[in-house]
Amino acid sequence: MIRRTFYITVGAFLAVWVMRKLQAMRPDSVARRAADRAAGLAGELAEFAGDVRAIARDRETELRSRMGLDSVDRNHDHDVKDGR
Repeated sequence: MIRRTFYITVGAFLAVWVMRKLQAMRPDSVARRAADRAAGLAGELAEFAGDVRAIARDRETELRSRMGLDSVDRNHDHDVKDGR
């Protein structure tokens, strides 16, 4: 009797586990997880880019103070399109 109850319980557990795994493999579920991961990655990349900009700004300030440049001349006459 106890042995039969044990195997019924194990079988029920395995049936539930298999059904959950099969539902997780459905295309809409896979697409939702992929979209969630992509959104998370995009957020992490945006945060990283912000950190890089902040570090670059701090480093530029440090270098300008070391070289004795107090201000940045933003009024330049050259073509900005090609980055020169």
